Amino acid sequence: MSLMLTLLVTLVILNYLVESLIKILNYRESKKPLHPTLANLYSESEYRRSLEYSQANFSLAIISASYSLVIMVIALASGIFGSIDQYVREQVQSEILIALTFFAIIGLASDLLDLPFDLYGTFVVEAKFGFNKTTPMTFILDKLKGYLLAGLIGGGLLALIVFIYQETGSAFWVLGWLLLSAFSLMMFMFGTTLILPLFNKLKPLEEGELKEEILKYCAQEGYSIGRLFVIDASKRSSKANAFFAGLGKSKTIVLFDTLIEKLRTREIMAVLAHEIGHYKRKHTLFGFALSLGQSFVIFAVLGWALRFPELSTALGSEIQSFHLSILAFFIIFSPLSFGLDLITNSISRRNEYDADQFAKRTYDGEPLKSGLIKIATDSLANLSPHPLAVKIYATHPPLLQRLTALN
Repeated sequence: MSLMLTLLVTLVILNYLVESLIKILNYRESKKPLHPTLANLYSESEYRRSLEYSQANFSLAIISASYSLVIMVIALASGIFGSIDQYVREQVQSEILIALTFFAIIGLASDLLDLPFDLYGTFVVEAKFGFNKTTPMTFILDKLKGYLLAGLIGGGLLALIVFIYQETGSAFWVLGWLLLSAFSLMMFMFGTTLILPLFNKLKPLEEGELKEEILKYCAQEGYSIGRLFVIDASKRSSKANAFFAGLGKSKTIVLFDTLIEKLRTREIMAVLAHEIGHYKRKHTLFGFALSLGQSFVIFAVLGWALRFPELSTALGSEIQSFHLSILAFFIIFSPLSFGLDLITNSISRRNEYDADQFAKRTYDGEPLKSGLIKIATDSLANLSPHPLAVKIYATHPPLLQRLTALN
């Protein structure tokens, strides 16, 4: 094994060990007695169900991660990626087509290898606890639509990036980042109305008490309502949620139909006020700018790393290959991304607190608290996550911390 291949295998194993340790700590923390503030949120039977749900998800995650580790180590050690590259080169000549075909094979193989775990998670774990509403036909159609979008959008972007690399060489990373930034901006502003309808039905909120309350609140806060949709999330899951997307005239608020079904009007209004708070406090704009900055760092490091042919040869190729180098780079970068995740997730959690305070100040904190409690307990959420798991992975603060801040 070359030094670079040894490094790749070592990083894959270390990444697995660190993530598994955090999962174990998080699962053990979930079994500890609840904080007194949360102790009465679950009945005894529901608390047992929440523990069983945590255990089922923990077991699935550990088995899936261990399986993926074995597959990746075997693929790296045996030079499978280099063999696929050689096979593709024997079939096509264009570097762009070679890269597209290579990633299509890798992506499809990876998805098919993960398929048993997706099926088990959806139709066994989620179904056992009453959350799954996905039919086999919906699952299949989602997969096919995902493949189609990956081919059209992902393939189109990859083809342009490979072309830019061929034409510009060392300037590739700047132009590649600008291309991805332009695409990200388009998706950020219009993705909800362009992509989401391919998977779900979006319909305007019907006339009634809720809409009247929303219009009254928005007029009070000087907020132009923009687009307000209800999404048929219940076709896949019984869990409730809402989200905000877009900027300016493209701003969109989407309420899950399950949210409207399970929460009272004032609770829905408080959740909506929280989402509007993200817009009014410019969290969405700042978050988008932060993601562009993060991708800038990644592209800059990638532009430097592509100078080293060892990235390709470590994966079993005898020649330097753009797509193999990218694959090796992201294997190396994956553990390093922990640092970026710590920063971005910390900012995201701070913004959630800020949006909660906006909703409390401009509407009412009590229905927001009861709404958050219903959303968390209805989904059997882990109410006692480990602090390390929160710092690294959580984009939202734990329920206890949110309730404490609102109090």
